[in-house]
Amino acid sequence: MYFCSNLYINEIMSIELSEQEQFRRQSLDELRNMGIDPYPAALYPTDAFSTDLKAEFKDDGSRKQVCVAGRIMSRRIMGKASFIELQDSKGRIQVYVSRDDINTEAQPEMYNTVFKKLLDIGDFVGIKGFMFRTQTGEISIHTQELSVLSKSLRPLPIVKYKDGVAFDAFEDPEQRYRQRYVDLVVNEGIKDIFIKRTKVYQSMRDFFNSQDYIEVETPILQSIPGGASARPFTTHHNALDMPLYLRVADELYLKRLIVGGFEGVYEFSKNFRNEGMDRTHNPEFTAMEIYVAYKDYNWMMEFTENMIEKICQDVNGTDQITIGDKTISFKTPFKRITMIDAINEYTGFDINGMNEEELREVCHKLHIEADESMGKGKMIDEIFGEKCEGNYIQPTFITDYPREMSPLCKRHRDNPELTERFELMVNGKELANAYSELNDPIDQLGRFQEQLNLSEKGDDEAMFIDMDFVRSLEYGMPPTSGMGIGMDRLVMLMTGQQAIQEVLFFPQMKPEKAAKKDTNEKFATLGIPEAWIAVVQKAGIQTVENLKGLNPNKFHQDICGLNKKNKLELTNPSKEEVAAWITEAGK
Repeated sequence: MYFCSNLYINEIMSIELSEQEQFRRQSLDELRNMGIDPYPAALYPTDAFSTDLKAEFKDDGSRKQVCVAGRIMSRRIMGKASFIELQDSKGRIQVYVSRDDINTEAQPEMYNTVFKKLLDIGDFVGIKGFMFRTQTGEISIHTQELSVLSKSLRPLPIVKYKDGVAFDAFEDPEQRYRQRYVDLVVNEGIKDIFIKRTKVYQSMRDFFNSQDYIEVETPILQSIPGGASARPFTTHHNALDMPLYLRVADELYLKRLIVGGFEGVYEFSKNFRNEGMDRTHNPEFTAMEIYVAYKDYNWMMEFTENMIEKICQDVNGTDQITIGDKTISFKTPFKRITMIDAINEYTGFDINGMNEEELREVCHKLHIEADESMGKGKMIDEIFGEKCEGNYIQPTFITDYPREMSPLCKRHRDNPELTERFELMVNGKELANAYSELNDPIDQLGRFQEQLNLSEKGDDEAMFIDMDFVRSLEYGMPPTSGMGIGMDRLVMLMTGQQAIQEVLFFPQMKPEKAAKKDTNEKFATLGIPEAWIAVVQKAGIQTVENLKGLNPNKFHQDICGLNKKNKLELTNPSKEEVAAWITEAGK
């Protein structure tokens, strides 16, 4: 007879945990039994950081009192005295801990029990003490008081080094991106990437604010997803019973503000495009867009290159960055070339003045897919993207795009078939996009109609018609230049990263694959008692299928060993009973 009492339901559940996780939960209970709260609520009065303490230390004989807090990242237990490595938000520092210093009348076992047995790597502790230099010359903290601040229940994947070689590294990209919180703790340099990200934003804001441009906010939920040719995410507003879209761009709202009288506005916006994911694309991304009245795209080119050079200097202390084996210089001025000349240079085809059928023939000759739903703009975009874009490693302005590619852009003053537009290419990818903005409401309505025609032909990225935006232009918008820049790609450049996931704290990921696991009922049909199902699963048998072909004697030994090791106090099944389970699974 198998009996499962409430007294050990928790124990049965606990065998789902690893041995280390079980030990840590036992330590958690023991701390509480000793009257120590493993998760105290009170403020802990830190007054210093590890890196500052080491930088400011002086061997003058005085004892500088400090109060620090952080994670235990390593420790060396040496009888009555020990060393730990403490990691705070800025770095790491060695801490000396001795029995005679931290034991108190209230907690006489603070060293031998709490510190040596109940604390683990990954736990947060507070340290009060004084600075000193060890006999080996390492600047350290001599602990006078130790406080438990947070108990870690999962072991960290601690990276070990020997002769400069890393072992047990937490380096699988999928794990790192899913568990960024672990990545930040154990991998050196990851936090620095995101600190530089903040510096990029600060530098750009300083550049705009120095010229009195205004930072604004515009809607994320929009009734019309305008401002870019992209597939939107769709949601539904219950109270209004209407569809809404997550914005693909904030352009049309910012230009409404220029109509309203602002001379210069900018926004760092979260945009959402229902498209694929790869090393340079994430469906949720950050863009910066700026619009300045009485300017054109020639002015914006100079403005943009000066801004990028400043950011590089502010973030890296130089106007050059290295990505892989490439060195990229942001020293102004940047190279300029028209799109038609760029296509001619890399394909040998002069597409100037070609109609839709002629362009489709060019695509065929270049082995670029061009179906009937694609208009001139889409085909030209495909030709440039396939044959030209990747060649521009150093910063290059690609200018004067065909009109069909730019439904929000002013016609070129010298050639009405072109538009006054540029894209900044760096390291083979678009970084910035800018126009002399279209402010003719009649022309704008006609461009929107062209986009509607493309949509009707099957182009699901064609732009929606926004009649309110047309109405705003009818009130008059001054000559304006606008520029948008992908902040994630800019941060990739400034930090030398080659995947967008490296510069996003939490990139979009495919759902985690859950291991297939049969229900308890399915295991019970084999004759396995309810109390033993968790033990069977702990032994690695997640499905009935997994039981087939097992050695009955070996499996009997395994599960009885788990029963004993986890102190479940279950009555062991006989070898014959286990053999019957396996036989039943094979039927």
